[in-house]
Amino acid sequence: MAQKHNYEAGPLLSQITIPADLREKFTTDDLPQLADEVRQYIVDVISEIGNSHFGASLGVVELTVALHYVFNTPDDQLVWDVGHQAYGHKILTGRRERFHTNRLKGGISGFPKRSESEYDTFGVGHSSTSISAALGMAVANRYKGEKNRQHIAVIGDGAMTAGLAFEGLNHAGFEKDANLLVILNDNCMSIDPNVGALKEYLTDITTSHTYNKVKDEVWQLLGKISKFGPDAQTIASKVSHALKGSLLKQSNLFESLNFRYFGPVDGHDVVGLARVLEDLKDIPGPKILHCITRKGAGYKYSEEGNPTKWHAPGVFNKETGEIVKILPKSPQPPKYQDVFGHTIVELAEKNEKIMGVTPAMPSGCSLNIMMAAMPDRAFDVGIAEQHAVTFSAGLATQGLVPFCNIYSSFMQRAYDQVLHDVALQNLNVVFCLDRGGLVGADGATHHGAYDLAYMRHIPNMIVSAPMDEAELRNLMFTAQQENMGPFTIRYPRGNGVMTEWKTAMKAVKVGTGRKLTNGDDVAILTIGHPGNFAKAAIEQLKGSGVSVAHYDMRFVKPIDEVMLHEVFSKFKKVITVEDGCLMGGFGSAVLEFMVDQKYQAEVVRLGIPDQYIHHGTQEELWADCGFDKASIVKTVKEMVNLGTEELKKVAEK
Repeated sequence: MAQKHNYEAGPLLSQITIPADLREKFTTDDLPQLADEVRQYIVDVISEIGNSHFGASLGVVELTVALHYVFNTPDDQLVWDVGHQAYGHKILTGRRERFHTNRLKGGISGFPKRSESEYDTFGVGHSSTSISAALGMAVANRYKGEKNRQHIAVIGDGAMTAGLAFEGLNHAGFEKDANLLVILNDNCMSIDPNVGALKEYLTDITTSHTYNKVKDEVWQLLGKISKFGPDAQTIASKVSHALKGSLLKQSNLFESLNFRYFGPVDGHDVVGLARVLEDLKDIPGPKILHCITRKGAGYKYSEEGNPTKWHAPGVFNKETGEIVKILPKSPQPPKYQDVFGHTIVELAEKNEKIMGVTPAMPSGCSLNIMMAAMPDRAFDVGIAEQHAVTFSAGLATQGLVPFCNIYSSFMQRAYDQVLHDVALQNLNVVFCLDRGGLVGADGATHHGAYDLAYMRHIPNMIVSAPMDEAELRNLMFTAQQENMGPFTIRYPRGNGVMTEWKTAMKAVKVGTGRKLTNGDDVAILTIGHPGNFAKAAIEQLKGSGVSVAHYDMRFVKPIDEVMLHEVFSKFKKVITVEDGCLMGGFGSAVLEFMVDQKYQAEVVRLGIPDQYIHHGTQEELWADCGFDKASIVKTVKEMVNLGTEELKKVAEK
């Protein structure tokens, strides 16, 4: 965890420990200054610690201040979708003094987390969950008779593209007396530019002078509510529909789902927001407030710069906006994602059937390279993992070979589509699972811990993982061949190990591994990138008297049975290593083979234990889970019972 820093809070912010202080000590006239101080505090801290999201939180500072000023949090339930934008919320809810530990091991989470604070009402990280969660809370409290409790879901325009958001809206419209407020944070920009019809629809709303005029008139009518008596809302609703029908000649999507729609409003007018939110508290039933914000607002360089770059800029000079980059002294291996991005273009130039698909992460997975080179063959489908998979299945039915690139943790959202729409029909879809394994600072919501386990038990599915960049290229080349069927390639976040990575590609026989090192005492079986940890461990063990063999299995399914017969015929001590969950993963596959073939051996499985792993650096987490280089060396030594002096010699190397 980071050591204590003395970050100075402004004169107003320094008086706030919890939101009750905000409500008790200040008036609406103080809110603009307080918002400025919250924004400055975020800039001060994040510019120095880096390793954090940035632009999204700056964009909702005014909204955050207004929400905690108007609503009685934590009794009122505030749900932040995804959570990238919740830094101001954390600062105002008792975590300002720990904010400098954000996303560091032992520090506070980068996302709202129920175990961290009573103000974090729902644990988030994946998008589009807020409406469903807040509706569940509203219905629960209606059932319990707590009719005055407010439930607010803050969701971005990018997250609104996911089907789950519309499922929540659809149900909420049916629960007409549920006390639910959805705030649409519309900044016209997710990590990558928003895509799809919804973006165009929201743009139409925000630019329609007629519609805005209609809503202003309705809003003014609501402001005179006392003149109409108890049926004011009914009358206002009728007037709204009448005006809309006669002047706009179109229906509002949200109102067609039985939501009362308000807006668009200026998301950076904190006084205006407070006033609007106060009024909305008294309007029953599901309602939506459309807020127009700017990602990175209030900090010159993020407002004027590239939104993708300022989403998570790392360490930067807050005075100049210069992002600090540590230039390596020697050439460095590329990120696996960039190897994918360049390789798919290379393959697509030779194979016209290849298409690229990603759900809203073209820059994160580097499919943006193909989108620039071949815009008619690469698709960003928005935050819609289920759709991405079934869309890919549709492409495959017409003879094309889609490479569907989804982060491992996000692929969990499309499990049924993989099983039912792709594998059951044995379609030629290549799943490239980026961020496979422990990802670091994003923590438990984003670790790709489960894909080896949840993919390997699907019939027809090939499951593979490259140990290095050359193997990634070879596996991609293999997968795009004719009639390969469903094919999974998973690889980690971060850099590979090869500076000269652009190797000639060749087909790999499916279900075959590689023996990298001969040995007599212990066999280490690895899958994917951790094979490099084993390679380094074996190097360290040289001279210790232990002879270690290393097998890079490459495939979890079909697993190389010929190689496993060799291993269990020769070795009585076997170690498996994987950056994935131990339950049902690669090690389990090896054990299943051993039992089925009636072999007996001492097998130690190294990988992610049966628990959620929290945030830290990848190196810290690999060590904590016990499958880094040092852990492998330790396991080998324990298995062969090296003496104390020998152990000491090995440790000193």
